[in-house]
Amino acid sequence: MLERLSITNYALIERLDINFRNGLSIITGETGAGKSVMMGALSLLMGERVDSKILANRETKATIEAQFDRVAPEVQALFSHYDLDWNGGQVIVRREISVSGRSRAFVNDTPVTLPVLADVAQHLVDVHSQNSNRLLSLPAHQLWIIDAMAGDAELLETYKRDFRQYVELRSRIRKAREAMGRTRENREFITFQLEQLDKINPKRGELAEIERQFDILSDADDLRERIYGAYSALDGGEGGALGGVSTARELLDGVNMSLFGEDSDEGPDIMTRLESLYIETKDLAQTLETVASGIEADPLLLAKVSSRMNELYEAQKRFKVSGDDALVDLRESLREQLEGIAGGDVDLAGIERDAKIVARRLKAEAEQLSETRERTAREFAERLTEEARPLGLKNLHFEVRNTRGKLTSDGQDTIEFWCAFNKNQEPLPLVRVASGGEMSRLTLCIKGMIAGMMKLPTVIFDEIDTGVSGEIADRMGSMMADIAADMQVIAITHLPQVAARGKNHYKVFKTDLADKTVTRVTALDEKERVEEIARMLSGSEVNKAALDNARALLRAAKKQ
Repeated sequence: MLERLSITNYALIERLDINFRNGLSIITGETGAGKSVMMGALSLLMGERVDSKILANRETKATIEAQFDRVAPEVQALFSHYDLDWNGGQVIVRREISVSGRSRAFVNDTPVTLPVLADVAQHLVDVHSQNSNRLLSLPAHQLWIIDAMAGDAELLETYKRDFRQYVELRSRIRKAREAMGRTRENREFITFQLEQLDKINPKRGELAEIERQFDILSDADDLRERIYGAYSALDGGEGGALGGVSTARELLDGVNMSLFGEDSDEGPDIMTRLESLYIETKDLAQTLETVASGIEADPLLLAKVSSRMNELYEAQKRFKVSGDDALVDLRESLREQLEGIAGGDVDLAGIERDAKIVARRLKAEAEQLSETRERTAREFAERLTEEARPLGLKNLHFEVRNTRGKLTSDGQDTIEFWCAFNKNQEPLPLVRVASGGEMSRLTLCIKGMIAGMMKLPTVIFDEIDTGVSGEIADRMGSMMADIAADMQVIAITHLPQVAARGKNHYKVFKTDLADKTVTRVTALDEKERVEEIARMLSGSEVNKAALDNARALLRAAKKQ
């Protein structure tokens, strides 16, 4: 139940602290006193958007805080889901609005997002206002009412879980088919590339060798002439370098070069160096002769080498690679990809088999839900008609129509409320035929019927009785009191008949300070309560007759 509501720096509210009790609590006050301001502040705890203009003092933040005690244990699972502290059934929700208009939300002093705040709040309090009447005309809300009456939460949760699984399996099937399509395209493309590379059959180091052969063959005559010329310069008889070294070695043989200071212990002597030079020159000459003798001008071989080189160049360009062994690396990579594709196919048949199993189970659960809902819908229509007739809807004809369609997250049913409020009137959808007052009375009846099933500790009615009076107002007050026997009910009302039914009574009023007008709330004692109800009966001027009438209303309410 709502134990305490605290509001600071919000619109006309400078500071407000209200301690609520169980049973039916009544809130009254003149139009414009600030009742709607209180509801606006409370709506922020339900996750509504913030308007920075609500700050009474633009130099400090606004704070709205509500404390709930004896919260149903079922809510603990929600707290675990959001990793929130569970303080033995006590929950404090808070919203802070900074001077810049930014807001922060807290649950048990833990910062939360607005969606989390709204989810938690809707498990703590149910706020119904005239604007909420539109919910009753929505098929989704009508379905929710039938499910609440049916008590099919466990079956519905099982269905929802299987529906999520079915949707996931269908998504996997779609993705698998798309992947298989892409895989098939990739396999065909890779296979084509491999076939092309296999025809070319590149080998490691081949391009470098081909380029070397081409350079030789394309200029063989000139290369051979130059190398032979070099050979002749080294070993061309007496005029060659080798002959000169040999002559020098013969002339110096027997000459003591140490006499000239040319021999030392630091390195080889002159004769040794000449010997080494002779051997190296001779070896170099022989090498050049061998190279020159191996060079042959071969036009056919040159054409073959040139063709192969061009083939490899063209392949590099076509496959967008570069480097001597790039084509070989690409072929190996493509072969590995092809092997990976062959071994990585999704078990589409297995997923489709699982989807069919879940679909059959889902259809059976949907049928069970439909049967339960249709049976409950008939019982609900009959009971609602009986509950609503004493509220001035004596000619009400109410029925619940169910249309079965494709499976959705809520089953296969589309629920719609149809009714007629007058004799000889054909039933029409509720949204097309019900006035605001009729909608309010139906809503109150429905709240009374499902109050015990909602497992909500607190229900707030914000002027749900607008547009009614007299005996009907008295019966609506009686109905609110009956609901309050099982949970906390807070009713904002202008009707004295409803106000008299309350167990607790709070008055909202405005008062003028030196520099501003503020809204205050006070809990009324018995004497003050008589005076407030008398004011509601007679207007601003309270006379003895109004006081006597107020006392009579209170006595009558206590007897019932």
